[in-house]
Amino acid sequence: MKAKIGRGAVSAKAANQAKAAESGLAKGVQRNLKTRHISMIALGGCIGTGLFMTSGSTIAKAGPGGGLVAYAAMGLMVYFLMTSLGELATNMPVSGSFATYNAKYVDPALGFAMGWNYWFNWAITVAVDISTAALLIQYWLPDTPGWIWSLLVLVVIFLINALTVSAFGETEFWLSLIKVATVIIFLVIGFAMIFGIMFHPAVGFKNFTYKNAPFVGGFPAILSVFLIAGFSFQGTELIGVTAGESKDPAHAVPKAINDVFWRILLFYILSIFVIAALIPYTSPNLLSAADGNIAVSPFTLVFKRAGLAFAASLMNAIVLTSVLSAANSGAYASTRMLYALAKDHYAPKVFAKTTRHGIPLAALVATTVISLATFASSIFGQQIYMWLVAASGLTGFIAWIGIALSHYRFRRAFILQGHNVSELKYHAKLFPLGPILALLLCLVVIGGQNIEAFVTWNWQEIGVTYMSVPLVLILFFGYKIKHHTHLIPLKDIDVSPSASHEGELADIR
Repeated sequence: MKAKIGRGAVSAKAANQAKAAESGLAKGVQRNLKTRHISMIALGGCIGTGLFMTSGSTIAKAGPGGGLVAYAAMGLMVYFLMTSLGELATNMPVSGSFATYNAKYVDPALGFAMGWNYWFNWAITVAVDISTAALLIQYWLPDTPGWIWSLLVLVVIFLINALTVSAFGETEFWLSLIKVATVIIFLVIGFAMIFGIMFHPAVGFKNFTYKNAPFVGGFPAILSVFLIAGFSFQGTELIGVTAGESKDPAHAVPKAINDVFWRILLFYILSIFVIAALIPYTSPNLLSAADGNIAVSPFTLVFKRAGLAFAASLMNAIVLTSVLSAANSGAYASTRMLYALAKDHYAPKVFAKTTRHGIPLAALVATTVISLATFASSIFGQQIYMWLVAASGLTGFIAWIGIALSHYRFRRAFILQGHNVSELKYHAKLFPLGPILALLLCLVVIGGQNIEAFVTWNWQEIGVTYMSVPLVLILFFGYKIKHHTHLIPLKDIDVSPSASHEGELADIR
């Protein structure tokens, strides 16, 4: 049993931490992210290249109705997941987020596997993002070598994350604001064209009944675009990671999560609706955009139709903003996850050390090295690079499964031990339906990634698609066998914030 710490001891510890920080000996991350930072990071996590580039392919494959149903269903799942994460993060706001919750509420082996897998995923994703950024910059400067731009972007991302957490928060705030403004302008122009306000004659809704629309290909087609929709929402779980450095997690996290539903409605459902109304599902441009052709992005086509001659260049700049934001968030998420792993004794303790500004510099350096090595493999060995990218492909969905499992077991343990839901600072809606539905949909999405490969028994395709699954299982069973861990009984789960994280929690008690 861990001894409880009184308020006086906590206050004294907080004072000592403050003195240590002033003397350059801070022992943890610092709570310097404001509510506006958390809200905009959550919003920015919902908007990326998935919306700007690949959203049109859902309409091409499943028709306008199918695309809307897929995004609505996936959006509902993400909403349930985020409310589950909100309940966990307000009760125990730590940088380890769901990995810490997996270890605390399910099995230490699961926390170990989820944490390392998530760190690995984001470190590789940073490498992918800096490569993409170089391609976007070469749109304007085609004769320059791409690797120079990639290295420059990586250096900038490293410096932003090495300064202070507020520097990261401010950067994400403004990058996300650009994306939000773009979507709002797109929606205003789109609806003006649909109703004939700035485009004559009015486009109307004829594309919703064009040929086989609104539903094309039936349920199998809708299921196939679930995958595209799911990838578009990857990164929303970053809210849980930022909770560990929020000035006011009890207020900031619920606010950010409660707004997720409306953000999904506004920025995805309405955007898909406008694209479907203005561009017929038979247009080859919808699929070409998914291959990275910025000139035929649904957003570019709508802006061009509205008379913006420089639409392609504008959207290239917007997508570049999204990629920089993704790389910045990826570096932050992976650094904080490695820091949390070290705090929980799952990684070398050097990664738990922080600078006087609360930055886990060793963890940031390790993440940057992996990103740089992955990027180098893309130059010297495309096959290795493709396998590394494949290994991180399903990590987001696997992390979501961890969130659903943790919340389900936390709430059951909380009630079993005699607590009342009203004691929680924030409680998820529709329990247990929410986490169960999210868990099942995640399993469906993971299983449906490449059904054709199983039909033809293409082992190479199966390996590339599902590589992240055996990696997690190897980490899980490896740790389980070595340390003899087991599923924690509900009656033994500690539903209060862990004493091992008291330093991070002291200032909010």
